[in-house]
Amino acid sequence: MDGEKREENRIGVAAIIVEDPESVREVNEALHNFSGLIVGRLGIPYRERGVNVISVVFDGVPDQISALTGKLGKIKSVTVKAVMSKK
Repeated sequence: MDGEKREENRIGVAAIIVEDPESVREVNEALHNFSGLIVGRLGIPYRERGVNVISVVFDGVPDQISALTGKLGKIKSVTVKAVMSKK
């Protein structure tokens, strides 16, 4: 070993709210680019409120999960909150 500490995979969950239908394509593209991390995904079109709610479960190193949620958070009219397991 070269003394470097390897990051362990963690389980993460993200709640994503898409308030503009024009942003859905960009969200799906970002999720597709990180598809290797995704364990499961549930999307609910909440038509009465005009939003899409997406819940995604990840398994990856914290830097990967943070990169994806950061990318999602920069998309217009998208709000994302994520939590990760402690180990």
